[in-house]
Amino acid sequence: MLNNQPSVRAIAFYLPQYHPIPENDVWWGKGFTEWTNVTKAKPLFSGHYQPHLPADLGFYDLRLPEARESQAELAREYGIHGFCYYHYWFNGRRILERPFNEVLTSGKPDFPFCLCWANENWTRAWDGNEKNVLLEQKYSEEDDRHHIRSLVNAFRDERYIRIDGKPLFLVYRASIIPDPLKTTSIWREEAHKLGLGEFYLCKVESNFSGERIDPEKLGFDAAIEFQPDCNHGCPKLRRNRFWRLLRRSKLADKSYEVNNIFDYAKLVENMSQKQPVEYKRFPCVTPSWDNTARRSTGAVVFRDSTPELYEQWLVQAIKKIPTSNPDERIVFINAWNEWGEGCHLEPCQKWGRDYLEATRRVLLEADSNTLSTESKFQVISLQNVKG
Repeated sequence: MLNNQPSVRAIAFYLPQYHPIPENDVWWGKGFTEWTNVTKAKPLFSGHYQPHLPADLGFYDLRLPEARESQAELAREYGIHGFCYYHYWFNGRRILERPFNEVLTSGKPDFPFCLCWANENWTRAWDGNEKNVLLEQKYSEEDDRHHIRSLVNAFRDERYIRIDGKPLFLVYRASIIPDPLKTTSIWREEAHKLGLGEFYLCKVESNFSGERIDPEKLGFDAAIEFQPDCNHGCPKLRRNRFWRLLRRSKLADKSYEVNNIFDYAKLVENMSQKQPVEYKRFPCVTPSWDNTARRSTGAVVFRDSTPELYEQWLVQAIKKIPTSNPDERIVFINAWNEWGEGCHLEPCQKWGRDYLEATRRVLLEADSNTLSTESKFQVISLQNVKG
Protein backbone atom coordinates (compact mmCIF):
# COMPACT_ATOMS: atom_id res chain seq x y z
CA MET A 1 0.00 0.00 0.00
CA LEU A 2 1.26 3.45 -0.84
CA ASN A 3 2.12 5.76 2.04
CA ASN A 4 -0.63 8.03 3.38
CA GLN A 5 -3.36 6.08 1.59
CA PRO A 6 -6.66 5.48 3.44
CA SER A 7 -7.16 2.15 5.20
CA VAL A 8 -10.29 1.51 3.11
CA ARG A 9 -9.03 0.77 -0.37
CA ALA A 10 -11.20 2.52 -2.96
CA ILE A 11 -10.68 0.88 -6.36
CA ALA A 12 -12.12 2.63 -9.41
CA PHE A 13 -13.05 0.83 -12.63
CA TYR A 14 -11.03 2.25 -15.53
CA LEU A 15 -11.95 2.34 -19.22
CA PRO A 16 -9.00 2.26 -21.70
CA GLN A 17 -11.12 3.33 -24.71
CA TYR A 18 -9.60 6.79 -25.21
CA HIS A 19 -7.27 6.20 -28.13
CA PRO A 20 -7.89 5.18 -31.74
CA ILE A 21 -7.44 1.55 -32.81
CA PRO A 22 -7.75 -0.08 -36.26
CA GLU A 23 -10.86 -2.05 -35.28
CA ASN A 24 -12.79 1.02 -34.20
CA ASP A 25 -11.68 2.83 -37.34
CA VAL A 26 -13.41 0.09 -39.35
CA TRP A 27 -16.50 -0.29 -37.17
CA TRP A 28 -17.20 3.34 -36.27
CA GLY A 29 -15.12 5.57 -38.55
CA LYS A 30 -11.56 6.83 -38.73
CA GLY A 31 -10.23 8.22 -35.44
CA PHE A 32 -13.17 7.02 -33.32
CA THR A 33 -12.68 6.98 -29.55
CA GLU A 34 -15.08 7.23 -26.62
CA TRP A 35 -14.80 11.01 -26.90
CA THR A 36 -16.61 10.78 -30.26
CA ASN A 37 -19.78 9.63 -28.50
CA VAL A 38 -19.34 11.96 -25.55
CA THR A 39 -19.19 15.17 -27.56
CA LYS A 40 -22.30 14.28 -29.60
CA ALA A 41 -24.58 13.87 -26.56
CA LYS A 42 -27.47 16.30 -26.12
CA PRO A 43 -29.95 16.91 -23.28
CA LEU A 44 -33.19 14.97 -23.77
CA PHE A 45 -35.42 16.83 -21.32
CA SER A 46 -35.46 19.91 -19.15
CA GLY A 47 -32.68 19.75 -16.56
CA HIS A 48 -30.96 16.78 -18.23
CA TYR A 49 -27.20 17.04 -17.70
CA GLN A 50 -25.66 16.32 -21.10
CA PRO A 51 -23.12 16.44 -22.53
CA HIS A 52 -20.66 15.43 -19.81
CA LEU A 53 -17.46 17.23 -20.78
CA PRO A 54 -14.07 16.86 -19.07
CA ALA A 55 -12.48 19.70 -17.13
CA ASP A 56 -9.02 19.36 -15.54
CA LEU A 57 -7.70 16.50 -17.69
CA GLY A 58 -9.28 17.54 -20.98
CA PHE A 59 -9.92 15.24 -23.94
CA TYR A 60 -6.86 13.11 -23.28
CA ASP A 61 -5.31 10.42 -25.47
CA LEU A 62 -4.25 7.36 -23.45
CA ARG A 63 -1.34 6.70 -25.78
CA LEU A 64 0.38 9.60 -23.99
CA PRO A 65 2.23 8.69 -20.76
CA GLU A 66 1.60 12.24 -19.50
CA ALA A 67 -2.15 11.61 -19.61
CA ARG A 68 -1.85 8.39 -17.62
CA GLU A 69 0.45 10.05 -15.07
CA SER A 70 -1.99 12.94 -14.61
CA GLN A 71 -4.85 10.53 -13.97
CA ALA A 72 -2.89 8.64 -11.32
CA GLU A 73 -1.70 11.82 -9.61
CA LEU A 74 -5.26 13.11 -9.39
CA ALA A 75 -6.62 9.81 -8.12
CA ARG A 76 -3.90 9.51 -5.49
CA GLU A 77 -4.51 13.08 -4.31
CA TYR A 78 -8.12 12.21 -3.48
CA GLY A 79 -7.48 8.88 -1.78
CA ILE A 80 -8.22 6.45 -4.61
CA HIS A 81 -6.13 3.35 -3.94
CA GLY A 82 -5.92 2.02 -7.48
CA PHE A 83 -7.49 1.44 -10.88
CA CYS A 84 -9.21 -1.71 -12.07
CA TYR A 85 -8.44 -1.74 -15.79
CA TYR A 86 -10.93 -3.40 -18.09
CA HIS A 87 -9.07 -6.16 -19.93
CA TYR A 88 -10.36 -7.38 -23.31
CA TRP A 89 -9.34 -10.89 -24.34
CA PHE A 90 -10.92 -12.77 -27.25
CA ASN A 91 -9.32 -16.21 -27.65
CA GLY A 92 -5.78 -14.89 -27.66
CA ARG A 93 -6.67 -11.60 -29.28
CA ARG A 94 -6.42 -8.51 -27.11
CA ILE A 95 -7.97 -5.18 -27.91
CA LEU A 96 -7.56 -1.69 -26.39
CA GLU A 97 -4.47 -3.16 -24.75
CA ARG A 98 -1.97 -0.40 -25.48
CA PRO A 99 -2.51 1.85 -22.41
CA PHE A 100 -2.18 -1.02 -19.94
CA ASN A 101 0.73 -2.60 -21.83
CA GLU A 102 2.62 0.67 -21.56
CA VAL A 103 1.75 1.06 -17.88
CA LEU A 104 3.16 -2.42 -17.35
CA THR A 105 6.34 -2.14 -19.41
CA SER A 106 7.25 1.41 -18.39
CA GLY A 107 6.59 0.98 -14.66
CA LYS A 108 4.66 4.26 -14.76
CA PRO A 109 2.54 5.56 -13.24
CA ASP A 110 3.59 4.12 -9.90
CA PHE A 111 0.00 3.49 -8.94
CA PRO A 112 -1.74 0.25 -7.91
CA PHE A 113 -3.86 -1.65 -10.42
CA CYS A 114 -5.75 -4.86 -11.02
CA LEU A 115 -7.60 -6.30 -14.01
CA CYS A 116 -11.23 -7.08 -14.81
CA TRP A 117 -11.82 -9.39 -17.76
CA ALA A 118 -14.69 -7.81 -19.70
CA ASN A 119 -15.70 -11.13 -21.21
CA GLU A 120 -18.79 -10.05 -23.15
CA ASN A 121 -19.21 -10.02 -26.90
CA TRP A 122 -18.49 -6.65 -28.47
CA THR A 123 -21.62 -5.46 -30.26
CA ARG A 124 -22.84 -2.42 -32.14
CA ALA A 125 -25.35 -1.80 -29.35
CA TRP A 126 -22.67 -1.70 -26.60
CA ASP A 127 -24.65 -4.29 -24.63
CA GLY A 128 -22.62 -7.52 -24.79
CA ASN A 129 -25.51 -9.51 -26.26
CA GLU A 130 -25.64 -11.78 -29.30
CA LYS A 131 -27.00 -9.41 -31.96
CA ASN A 132 -24.80 -7.32 -34.28
CA VAL A 133 -21.67 -8.93 -32.86
CA LEU A 134 -18.35 -7.29 -33.75
CA LEU A 135 -16.11 -9.56 -31.68
CA GLU A 136 -17.40 -12.87 -30.34
CA GLN A 137 -16.23 -14.45 -27.13
CA LYS A 138 -15.49 -18.20 -27.24
CA TYR A 139 -14.29 -20.47 -24.47
CA SER A 140 -12.05 -23.53 -24.19
CA GLU A 141 -9.69 -25.19 -21.71
CA GLU A 142 -6.72 -24.34 -23.92
CA ASP A 143 -7.78 -20.69 -24.01
CA ASP A 144 -8.22 -20.59 -20.22
CA ARG A 145 -4.61 -21.69 -19.79
CA HIS A 146 -3.26 -19.38 -22.48
CA HIS A 147 -5.18 -16.44 -20.99
CA ILE A 148 -3.61 -16.72 -17.53
CA ARG A 149 -0.12 -17.35 -18.91
CA SER A 150 -0.40 -14.20 -21.01
CA LEU A 151 -0.96 -12.10 -17.87
CA VAL A 152 1.85 -13.47 -15.72
CA ASN A 153 3.95 -10.29 -15.94
CA ALA A 154 1.00 -8.21 -14.76
CA PHE A 155 0.32 -10.49 -11.80
CA ARG A 156 4.00 -10.40 -10.80
CA ASP A 157 4.18 -6.59 -10.91
CA GLU A 158 4.76 -4.97 -7.51
CA ARG A 159 1.93 -2.51 -8.23
CA TYR A 160 -0.63 -5.27 -8.74
CA ILE A 161 -3.38 -5.14 -6.10
CA ARG A 162 -3.37 -8.14 -3.80
CA ILE A 163 -5.59 -9.44 -1.03
CA ASP A 164 -3.68 -11.47 1.56
CA GLY A 165 -0.83 -11.65 -0.94
CA LYS A 166 -3.03 -13.03 -3.74
CA PRO A 167 -3.42 -11.16 -7.07
CA LEU A 168 -6.97 -9.82 -7.41
CA PHE A 169 -8.58 -10.78 -10.74
CA LEU A 170 -12.17 -9.94 -11.69
CA VAL A 171 -14.57 -11.39 -14.27
CA TYR A 172 -17.38 -9.13 -15.44
CA ARG A 173 -19.88 -11.84 -16.44
CA ALA A 174 -19.01 -15.19 -14.89
CA SER A 175 -22.42 -16.66 -15.77
CA ILE A 176 -21.68 -16.73 -19.52
CA ILE A 177 -18.57 -18.88 -19.08
CA PRO A 178 -19.78 -22.39 -20.00
CA ASP A 179 -18.19 -24.05 -16.94
CA PRO A 180 -16.92 -21.33 -14.58
CA LEU A 181 -15.92 -23.83 -11.89
CA LYS A 182 -13.67 -25.61 -14.38
CA THR A 183 -12.25 -22.34 -15.70
CA THR A 184 -11.39 -21.00 -12.25
CA SER A 185 -9.81 -24.36 -11.32
CA ILE A 186 -7.62 -24.17 -14.43
CA TRP A 187 -6.63 -20.60 -13.58
CA ARG A 188 -5.64 -21.58 -10.05
CA GLU A 189 -3.69 -24.56 -11.34
CA GLU A 190 -1.82 -22.34 -13.82
CA ALA A 191 -1.12 -19.76 -11.12
CA HIS A 192 0.67 -22.40 -9.06
CA LYS A 193 2.62 -23.63 -12.08
CA LEU A 194 3.74 -20.05 -12.80
CA GLY A 195 4.85 -19.50 -9.20
CA LEU A 196 2.10 -16.97 -8.47
CA GLY A 197 0.62 -18.93 -5.59
CA GLU A 198 -3.12 -18.43 -5.10
CA PHE A 199 -5.46 -16.05 -6.91
CA TYR A 200 -8.14 -13.94 -5.27
CA LEU A 201 -10.91 -14.28 -7.85
CA CYS A 202 -14.01 -12.08 -7.85
CA LYS A 203 -17.11 -12.21 -10.00
CA VAL A 204 -18.90 -8.96 -10.73
CA GLU A 205 -22.62 -8.88 -9.95
CA SER A 206 -23.81 -7.00 -13.01
CA ASN A 207 -27.44 -6.39 -13.88
CA PHE A 208 -27.68 -9.50 -16.04
CA SER A 209 -29.65 -12.53 -14.90
CA GLY A 210 -27.57 -15.36 -13.48
CA GLU A 211 -24.90 -13.15 -11.94
CA ARG A 212 -26.32 -13.09 -8.41
CA ILE A 213 -25.17 -16.42 -7.09
CA ASP A 214 -22.82 -17.51 -4.32
CA PRO A 215 -19.39 -16.96 -5.91
CA GLU A 216 -17.87 -20.00 -4.21
CA LYS A 217 -20.21 -22.25 -6.21
CA LEU A 218 -18.47 -21.00 -9.34
CA GLY A 219 -14.94 -21.16 -7.94
CA PHE A 220 -14.63 -17.49 -6.96
CA ASP A 221 -13.57 -16.09 -3.60
CA ALA A 222 -16.05 -13.20 -3.50
CA ALA A 223 -18.50 -11.10 -5.48
CA ILE A 224 -18.41 -7.41 -6.27
CA GLU A 225 -21.50 -5.26 -6.63
CA PHE A 226 -21.80 -3.36 -9.88
CA GLN A 227 -23.70 -0.09 -9.82
CA PRO A 228 -26.17 1.19 -10.75
CA ASP A 229 -28.38 -1.73 -9.76
CA CYS A 230 -31.48 -1.34 -11.94
CA ASN A 231 -33.02 -4.56 -10.60
CA HIS A 232 -33.28 -3.64 -6.95
CA GLY A 233 -36.57 -1.84 -6.43
CA CYS A 234 -35.75 1.26 -8.45
CA PRO A 235 -38.85 2.04 -10.55
CA LYS A 236 -38.70 4.21 -13.63
CA LEU A 237 -39.92 7.75 -13.21
CA ARG A 238 -43.52 7.98 -14.37
CA ARG A 239 -45.17 11.05 -15.77
CA ASN A 240 -48.50 12.19 -14.35
CA ARG A 241 -51.79 12.30 -16.29
CA PHE A 242 -51.27 15.92 -17.32
CA TRP A 243 -47.88 15.06 -18.81
CA ARG A 244 -49.39 12.16 -20.76
CA LEU A 245 -52.06 14.50 -22.14
CA LEU A 246 -49.34 16.90 -23.27
CA ARG A 247 -47.48 13.99 -24.83
CA ARG A 248 -50.50 12.94 -26.88
CA SER A 249 -50.83 16.55 -27.98
CA LYS A 250 -47.14 16.52 -28.99
CA LEU A 251 -46.42 19.29 -26.50
CA ALA A 252 -44.05 17.20 -24.35
CA ASP A 253 -40.95 15.28 -25.32
CA LYS A 254 -41.01 11.47 -25.60
CA SER A 255 -37.77 10.86 -23.73
CA TYR A 256 -39.50 9.12 -20.83
CA GLU A 257 -41.21 6.73 -23.24
CA VAL A 258 -38.20 5.63 -25.26
CA ASN A 259 -35.59 5.63 -22.48
CA ASN A 260 -35.26 4.20 -18.96
CA ILE A 261 -35.10 7.18 -16.64
CA PHE A 262 -34.64 6.70 -12.92
CA ASP A 263 -34.18 8.83 -9.82
CA TYR A 264 -30.61 8.83 -8.47
CA ALA A 265 -31.83 9.81 -4.99
CA LYS A 266 -34.11 6.77 -4.95
CA LEU A 267 -31.20 4.57 -6.02
CA VAL A 268 -29.13 5.85 -3.10
CA GLU A 269 -31.99 5.25 -0.70
CA ASN A 270 -32.61 1.71 -1.96
CA MET A 271 -28.95 0.71 -2.00
CA SER A 272 -28.48 1.99 1.54
CA GLN A 273 -31.34 -0.30 2.62
CA LYS A 274 -30.24 -3.29 0.52
CA GLN A 275 -30.08 -6.44 2.61
CA PRO A 276 -26.77 -8.29 3.09
CA VAL A 277 -26.11 -11.62 1.40
CA GLU A 278 -24.81 -14.84 2.91
CA TYR A 279 -21.62 -14.80 0.87
CA LYS A 280 -18.74 -12.33 0.70
CA ARG A 281 -19.58 -9.37 -1.51
CA PHE A 282 -17.67 -6.10 -1.78
CA PRO A 283 -19.80 -2.96 -2.10
CA CYS A 284 -19.77 -0.59 -5.05
CA VAL A 285 -21.09 2.92 -5.67
CA THR A 286 -21.43 5.11 -8.74
CA PRO A 287 -21.25 8.91 -8.83
CA SER A 288 -23.78 9.02 -11.69
CA TRP A 289 -25.02 7.08 -14.70
CA ASP A 290 -26.32 8.25 -18.08
CA ASN A 291 -25.49 6.36 -21.26
CA THR A 292 -27.47 8.54 -23.69
CA ALA A 293 -24.13 9.42 -25.32
CA ARG A 294 -24.06 5.82 -26.60
CA ARG A 295 -27.75 5.27 -27.32
CA SER A 296 -30.40 7.20 -29.23
CA THR A 297 -33.18 5.17 -27.55
CA GLY A 298 -33.27 2.69 -24.69
CA ALA A 299 -30.75 4.65 -22.67
CA VAL A 300 -30.49 4.24 -18.90
CA VAL A 301 -30.41 7.56 -17.04
CA PHE A 302 -30.20 8.15 -13.29
CA ARG A 303 -31.11 11.79 -13.22
CA ASP A 304 -30.26 14.46 -10.66
CA SER A 305 -27.14 12.94 -9.18
CA THR A 306 -25.29 15.27 -6.82
CA PRO A 307 -21.98 14.99 -4.93
CA GLU A 308 -23.93 15.16 -1.65
CA LEU A 309 -26.07 12.13 -2.49
CA TYR A 310 -23.04 10.23 -3.73
CA GLU A 311 -21.21 11.04 -0.50
CA GLN A 312 -24.08 9.70 1.57
CA TRP A 313 -24.09 6.48 -0.46
CA LEU A 314 -20.33 5.97 -0.11
CA VAL A 315 -20.65 6.34 3.66
CA GLN A 316 -23.30 3.61 3.76
CA ALA A 317 -21.34 1.35 1.38
CA ILE A 318 -18.21 1.45 3.53
CA LYS A 319 -20.27 0.46 6.56
CA LYS A 320 -21.32 -2.65 4.62
CA ILE A 321 -17.82 -3.92 3.88
CA PRO A 322 -18.26 -7.55 4.93
CA THR A 323 -15.07 -8.20 6.87
CA SER A 324 -12.68 -6.87 9.46
CA ASN A 325 -9.68 -8.25 7.55
CA PRO A 326 -7.64 -5.10 6.75
CA ASP A 327 -6.75 -6.48 3.30
CA GLU A 328 -10.44 -6.89 2.46
CA ARG A 329 -11.46 -3.37 3.46
CA ILE A 330 -12.31 -2.53 -0.15
CA VAL A 331 -15.00 -0.51 -1.90
CA PHE A 332 -15.34 -0.28 -5.69
CA ILE A 333 -16.35 2.84 -7.56
CA ASN A 334 -17.92 2.72 -11.01
CA ALA A 335 -16.08 4.46 -12.51
CA TRP A 336 -12.98 6.60 -12.88
CA ASN A 337 -13.59 7.57 -16.50
CA GLU A 338 -16.71 6.08 -18.13
CA TRP A 339 -17.56 9.34 -19.87
CA GLY A 340 -19.82 7.72 -22.48
CA GLU A 341 -21.96 6.36 -19.65
CA GLY A 342 -21.96 9.62 -17.68
CA CYS A 343 -20.15 7.79 -14.93
CA HIS A 344 -16.86 9.37 -13.84
CA LEU A 345 -14.90 10.64 -10.89
CA GLU A 346 -12.67 12.63 -13.23
CA PRO A 347 -13.61 16.32 -13.04
CA CYS A 348 -16.29 17.55 -15.42
CA GLN A 349 -17.26 21.06 -16.44
CA LYS A 350 -20.40 21.07 -14.28
CA TRP A 351 -19.14 19.66 -10.97
CA GLY A 352 -15.39 20.16 -11.14
CA ARG A 353 -13.71 18.09 -8.41
CA ASP A 354 -16.76 17.89 -6.15
CA TYR A 355 -17.16 14.10 -6.47
CA LEU A 356 -13.47 13.61 -5.76
CA GLU A 357 -13.71 15.89 -2.73
CA ALA A 358 -16.67 13.86 -1.47
CA THR A 359 -14.70 10.64 -1.94
CA ARG A 360 -11.70 11.93 0.01
CA ARG A 361 -13.89 13.20 2.87
CA VAL A 362 -15.55 9.83 3.35
CA LEU A 363 -12.31 7.86 3.18
CA LEU A 364 -10.67 10.14 5.74
CA GLU A 365 -13.70 9.85 8.03
CA ALA A 366 -13.52 6.07 7.73
CA ASP A 367 -9.88 6.23 8.83
CA SER A 368 -10.72 8.35 11.86
CA ASN A 369 -13.80 6.24 12.71
CA THR A 370 -16.06 9.29 12.46
CA LEU A 371 -18.48 7.97 9.84
CA SER A 372 -21.81 9.15 11.19
CA THR A 373 -24.41 6.53 12.11
CA GLU A 374 -27.08 8.57 10.38
CA SER A 375 -26.81 9.98 6.89
CA LYS A 376 -25.26 13.42 6.64
CA PHE A 377 -27.64 14.32 3.84
CA GLN A 378 -31.35 13.87 3.58
CA VAL A 379 -32.51 11.73 0.65
CA ILE A 380 -34.96 13.87 -1.26
CA SER A 381 -37.48 12.13 -3.48
CA LEU A 382 -37.40 13.53 -6.99
CA GLN A 383 -40.42 11.62 -8.29
CA ASN A 384 -42.32 14.81 -9.01
CA VAL A 385 -39.52 16.81 -10.56
CA LYS A 386 -40.64 18.05 -13.95
CA GLY A 387 -38.75 16.77 -16.94
